Amino acid sequence: MSTTIAVLGSGYAGVAAVQSLEDELEETDADIVWVSETNHHLVLHEVHRCIRKPAVRDKVVIPIDDLKSEDTEFVHGTVNGLDVDDHVVHLEAEDSIDYDYCIVCLGSQTAFYGIDGLAEHALTLKSLGDAMTIHQEVMSAATDATEDDPAQVVIGGAGLTGIQTAGEVAALRDERDVPIEIRLIEMEDEIFPGHDHEFQGAIRNELERKDIDIMTGATVSEVDDTTIQFEGEDPLQYDAFVWAGGVQGDDALSDVDIDTEHNRAYANSTFKTSDDRVLAIGDAALVEQDAEGGPLSEQDAWEAIVHPDTDDVPPPTAEAAMEEGEHVGENVARMIAGREPAHWSYINKGTLVSVGDRAVAHDVIGIPLNTFGGPGARVLKKAISARWIGESYSWLAAARAWNDM
Repeated sequence: MSTTIAVLGSGYAGVAAVQSLEDELEETDADIVWVSETNHHLVLHEVHRCIRKPAVRDKVVIPIDDLKSEDTEFVHGTVNGLDVDDHVVHLEAEDSIDYDYCIVCLGSQTAFYGIDGLAEHALTLKSLGDAMTIHQEVMSAATDATEDDPAQVVIGGAGLTGIQTAGEVAALRDERDVPIEIRLIEMEDEIFPGHDHEFQGAIRNELERKDIDIMTGATVSEVDDTTIQFEGEDPLQYDAFVWAGGVQGDDALSDVDIDTEHNRAYANSTFKTSDDRVLAIGDAALVEQDAEGGPLSEQDAWEAIVHPDTDDVPPPTAEAAMEEGEHVGENVARMIAGREPAHWSYINKGTLVSVGDRAVAHDVIGIPLNTFGGPGARVLKKAISARWIGESYSWLAAARAWNDM
């Protein structure tokens, strides 16, 4: 009787997990069932490019059929829940999938923290459609604006997504020569919270070079269709408001009988959750996290990398998700064979952030500079994206995407 492994999600972790399983289980009597609400993989860490150039969508979307083998079954559907007792994945269309092992890599969704009006009025950047909507909203606002009364674009949250979104809106403004004022707001006292001060300063310099106003120590309390209210600060009027202030796990994990926090599954360093048949990776997981310590915010996760005296938790990056996916295939193969799964630990290879056509790099392995920008950082960031596309899909596609990354 064959063993069925269900893989939930088609992000970086999901793609890497499926391809790793295909390699590890090639000579094994096992069936891989890949479930995703989209029939494509999105190169999410480059989707912000579509805000400036919608045509880039053709470079950051890879069809599922081009990523899997013919033997892997693909199910196009939205995961609604997981019954760990009966080993069943439930889908929204009232379909279900039986499994022997389940790998949860559903990614994350935007967190709104119960702020009144935020979910109803803010744009987000978690999909290709989101990027297209931001482009349309920004350009629509600019159409009605003048030099004396420019369009007001506000980005909430100065983490990686917020910074890169602000950079692309600024690049769009400059290339189209339209009247737009851009403000990046952050609850903490510094942008890119949890990172090295030199790195933060270099990113701030790039943002200011692009005429992006930065407002730190600003806690959003309420949002309506034109105004953002703050705790102890004057309100801001906006024409387009993008929220990138945090993430939480997928709703599908809200009632699953495994240990979770904010819909993210606690997993040990082998990716096993509190249920031995369910593994969790990528943004759907809190890997090697003390359950009594509560969930990790994005800042907490980055603190674990910047300051080695904190808990060893991988950062919320595509790089970490790829590595986890590559490793989880080996562990499932070990478990099927009755062997102990191997432990995994993340080694920080550096961090890169783009601001329009420029980039800032920090603590990159093999490079003696602590923080640097310029052409070197830009080429390095392009190379990381190209490597993922090339290794998971096609080196020709990676070459074609090079100029747009």
